[in-house]
Amino acid sequence: MVSLRFLLCFLLVSSAYATIVSHDGRAIAEFSFLMWPDLIKKGKEGGLDAIETYVFWNAHEPTRHEGLYGVLRIGPYACAEWNYGGFPMWLHNMPGMVFRTTNKAFMDEMQNFTTMIVDMVKKENLFASQGGPIILAQIENEYGNVMGSYGESGKEYIKWCANMAQSLDVGLNTCNGFYCDNFVPNNLNTPKMWTENWTGWFKQWGGKNPHRTTEDVAFSVARFFQRGRTFNNYYMYHGGTNFDRTAGGPYITTSYDYDAPLDEYGNLNQPKYGHLKQLHDVLHSMEKTLTYGNISTIDFGNSASVICFFGNGNETSDATISFQGESYVVPAWSVTILPDCRNEAYNTAKITTQTSMMVTKPNEAKDSGSTLKWSWRPENMDNFLLKAKGESTYRQLFDQKVVSNDQSDYLWYMTTIKFKKRDPFLGNSMSLRVNSTAHVLHAFVNGKHIGNQHAENGNFHYVFEKDVKFKSGRNVISLLSITVGLANYGAFFESKPAGITGPISIIGRNIVVDLLGLGKGTAWVNGNNIGRYWPAFISSENGCSAKCNYRGAYHAEKCLTNCGEPTQRWYHVPRSFLNAEGDNTLVLFEEMGGNPTLVGFQTTRVGSVCANVYEKNIIELSCDRKPISAIKFASFGNPDGNCGTFKRGTCESRNNTVDILTQECVGKEKCSIDVSTENFGAPDCNGVARRLDVEAIC
Repeated sequence: MVSLRFLLCFLLVSSAYATIVSHDGRAIAEFSFLMWPDLIKKGKEGGLDAIETYVFWNAHEPTRHEGLYGVLRIGPYACAEWNYGGFPMWLHNMPGMVFRTTNKAFMDEMQNFTTMIVDMVKKENLFASQGGPIILAQIENEYGNVMGSYGESGKEYIKWCANMAQSLDVGLNTCNGFYCDNFVPNNLNTPKMWTENWTGWFKQWGGKNPHRTTEDVAFSVARFFQRGRTFNNYYMYHGGTNFDRTAGGPYITTSYDYDAPLDEYGNLNQPKYGHLKQLHDVLHSMEKTLTYGNISTIDFGNSASVICFFGNGNETSDATISFQGESYVVPAWSVTILPDCRNEAYNTAKITTQTSMMVTKPNEAKDSGSTLKWSWRPENMDNFLLKAKGESTYRQLFDQKVVSNDQSDYLWYMTTIKFKKRDPFLGNSMSLRVNSTAHVLHAFVNGKHIGNQHAENGNFHYVFEKDVKFKSGRNVISLLSITVGLANYGAFFESKPAGITGPISIIGRNIVVDLLGLGKGTAWVNGNNIGRYWPAFISSENGCSAKCNYRGAYHAEKCLTNCGEPTQRWYHVPRSFLNAEGDNTLVLFEEMGGNPTLVGFQTTRVGSVCANVYEKNIIELSCDRKPISAIKFASFGNPDGNCGTFKRGTCESRNNTVDILTQECVGKEKCSIDVSTENFGAPDCNGVARRLDVEAIC
């Protein structure tokens, strides 16, 4: 076992047949060995019989070595919100590799590693059949959730896993989840085992803190044993910390507290720890009955049943049960346990354990007036930002996993582009567009940071676009791609891209030529005929609508605008018509005479955005990848007018709607907010449907 970086520690601390197990992988990491005596002691005092841990393949074999090809926990897949599900990156980078299916390369590597781990454990006589403490070894993990995506190959693969497990004398069909009382194994002659009872949930960057109540965890355990099951494992009993780069996800936090009975630092999470300890004591007192007794069920209605348990699965109503001349009240969503079928020893919803509120306090150094002393070390970034020098050069974009081999969260993608002095692409009308699967992206042009973006709401494929001003000559584009934990779950998760996948484009805004001041004629740009012009032809001043009513059938004379103005003033000039070097020539064939000094080239972009959204909906504003600079108008009530001419109505919220939207939207490229009285107040509009009108400046 010396070659393993953490201890395989499966403890069987009693001869119980009804087994309660905790799970821990992170706290076994080498930084945390000193915590283990205390954690194990608290686990035993909490009523545990065993401790389960993964064998993380990428922790044992981060780089490939001869003779040690493998998988994990034993294997091959841990999930565990661990980086890449525990797989080493060299496995992904092998030719033709596909994980967790009938892929020969994968199965060969899996069998090599699994066999190695089993042989090592057997050599030390650690399996229970050898008189050792290990009572269970696992092959694969959570495959039932994804097997359908692999089709027939998935079915064949899991059969192969089962055959390999049998040949190694390890492996059982088990259940993971918040509730497993209805689980039935494939082989009815095997124990009904719950390998992951999720005591809480993991945290993700940008997310809220999940919490699973003590009552519900206890309810799930009691109902599991009530229905004749025999093995419950907590995931997690102690979650610990994702040190270094072990957190997966993406976006799994460094803390893996998991709302477990023992918190991240090894403290008792009360009342969860104490309430489950009491449950364990009661279950231990009933071991022989639970494992050897026959189950008989009496239906009392209201989702209640009895064995020496009274279970009430109703979510809202308590149940009153009369049994053997006694009356018992079982709270909603709870289980009462009566070891002698007469006296209540425990109810999952009735907590008698104290609640402990953890606090952080300043340390002594801070109390004494001493402060942390900082020093700064500048990093020379010229090679990346100004010279575009890297360790390797390619003619295409590669997935970050392939290039970095998961040795770092960071990877620079660099390229150069040259512009001639008189190139029409130069100027303020250009933007850099990056199709990205980087979890976080920082973009630089000629050493200047032009912006950053990160994936949100589980969408790890997004488009980054920022305005940029290039110079004549050589320009350096440097993109820093950052991963925040590689994917660890789902079918074919190993193929999910990370990094700058492209394409990367330089986008020129639409160019138009303003021909106001001319009469009538035809125009050419560099010999390309852009069409006829006639700005001298002014439309009638009558017939336009100040407000367009959508109601009623449409006809061509409805909702007219632009009265008293030229019918067309701006004319499109495709960028392909412009010369990359040298002069650009505009030729006008004028028939009536005009003033060509008023002619000018311009670009088009979003200048402002408006929205008219009724209550109980969500308003969304976006400036086409430009930040929102100001809120020009906002009113919640019954405002009137159109975009650009909004005005307040006869009823309006007293809340400062402009200030609310300024705080929510200004400085952002996009924003959204519920149009509700909770956010904007409740103006009295005499029964008229309330709405929010907004105009934002981009």
